[in-house]
Amino acid sequence: MLNAGDRAPDFSLDSDSGKTVSLADFPGKTVVLYFYPKDDTPGCTREAQAFSEALHAFTEAGAVVLGVSRDSAERHRKFRAKYDLGVTLLSDPDLTAHDAYGAYGEKTMYGKKVMGTIRSTFIIGPDRTVKHIFSGVKVDGHADAVLALVRGGGAPEAPRAAASAAKTAAKTPAKRGAVKAPAKPVTKPR
Repeated sequence: MLNAGDRAPDFSLDSDSGKTVSLADFPGKTVVLYFYPKDDTPGCTREAQAFSEALHAFTEAGAVVLGVSRDSAERHRKFRAKYDLGVTLLSDPDLTAHDAYGAYGEKTMYGKKVMGTIRSTFIIGPDRTVKHIFSGVKVDGHADAVLALVRGGGAPEAPRAAASAAKTAAKTPAKRGAVKAPAKPVTKPR
């Protein structure tokens, strides 16, 4: 398992454009390497779209974004064309990069333990060290959190997490001594 501060493992994977892509192809750049389970599925599509929508901002920040799954380069081409994606998609059918980055293993899906891709993102600095790792990624708000770190700021709270916190607060019973909202006045019939 990789940790922040470790040297990022190199890789050579086929891309959706038909070229082989390696980490060494991006000297002086920050590389955002995100692993996802499968092309053209709801969560993976939303994640690829979010990274694609923010691609210009990543480029301005000196970063490239690479998505990796076990899907073939041909399937990546179709996925990219169907949703007009801007990110480069890499094919890792043999799990070479997945294993090197710890992005494949046991996870829980629908309450069952299964082996599969662990949705995760690695921010790799120009010096090729891992700067930040997101593991067990929740898709909504993720691209924004990654972009904030790439720009040098903290990760913003994901919108879904904020909404969840608000719901929890609304459901939490009032504690002893807390001020309660006044009850509705009871009107008696005349």
